[in-house]
Amino acid sequence: MPSAIVLHQPGPAENLVFEPVATPTLSPDDIRIRHTAVGVNFHDIYVRSGLYQTLALPGIPGIEGAGIVTEVGSAVQGFAVGDRVAYMYAGYGAYSEERTLPAQAAVHLPANVNDQTAAATLLKGLTAYVLLHEVYSVKPGDRVLVHAAAGGVGSLLCQWASHLGAQVIGTVGSDHKIELARHNGCAQVIQYRCEDFVARVKEITQGEGVQVAYDAIGKDTFAGSLACLASCGHLANYGQASGPVPPFQVSALFPKANSLSRPNVFQQLKSPEKLRAAAVALFKALGDGTLSPGQITAFSLDQAAQAHQAMESRSRTGSVILTVPATAT
Repeated sequence: MPSAIVLHQPGPAENLVFEPVATPTLSPDDIRIRHTAVGVNFHDIYVRSGLYQTLALPGIPGIEGAGIVTEVGSAVQGFAVGDRVAYMYAGYGAYSEERTLPAQAAVHLPANVNDQTAAATLLKGLTAYVLLHEVYSVKPGDRVLVHAAAGGVGSLLCQWASHLGAQVIGTVGSDHKIELARHNGCAQVIQYRCEDFVARVKEITQGEGVQVAYDAIGKDTFAGSLACLASCGHLANYGQASGPVPPFQVSALFPKANSLSRPNVFQQLKSPEKLRAAAVALFKALGDGTLSPGQITAFSLDQAAQAHQAMESRSRTGSVILTVPATAT
């Protein structure tokens, strides 16, 4: 019987329990996967803590992973036993040795992208793709503000936006992350705990502001991000690491004709065709060196609690994954 991380009630990381689980049934449209690596995301932490009440309890958290196809449903086309795949799936269940999921949520892995890189970058990379190409189409010469420029999504945003010809301004929360943000392509880096990032952005842009701000911090930076926008600028709030954004008046967008979005990569890449096209673009960027996954910190599946604690540590940089031994199942 395979094992998985099960959350019985929301709370601290210690509530993530490694235990045997029943083998899920395979439907005609499903594939069965033996995991090799599983991505750990802030979304998982929000679910575990109870901030997001979107996982029926007891339940298995996790929304992305990579592995080997071990069984294919009768109606599935395009996948075969033995294929290397990765996926992102809002239906949860990734923190497991094996699982079933709809085939349309999976993408084939090219030979030059290993499983750990896929688990560490698929959701983050596709989020970056959506933010840079669909939510706001970044153009050469654009001024772009990226919060958490040394984090998982932030580092990929900075690299890709810089490759597209943008002037990237990154914020970080500690001195040791400054050089990493520069390495990620930031032309300027602001340590927001030591200086007012709004005033600094205005100074850098000579008072004009940025065309787009990408904000995964939420409550602590939202108002400042709005203040950093140029006329007709856009704020993409795609996370809330510091807490939910409080209500605000929509009329606050009017003076500079600004716009605001709360992107959802699962909705924006809902069709299998869009998902796979975006994945091809991501894997190409990883393969040609446009993007580097950066530091990947790996824990074994049964160490999910420690992985969450590492994610919640502000001293951490890069991505966190869970690994599953080949003999696990």
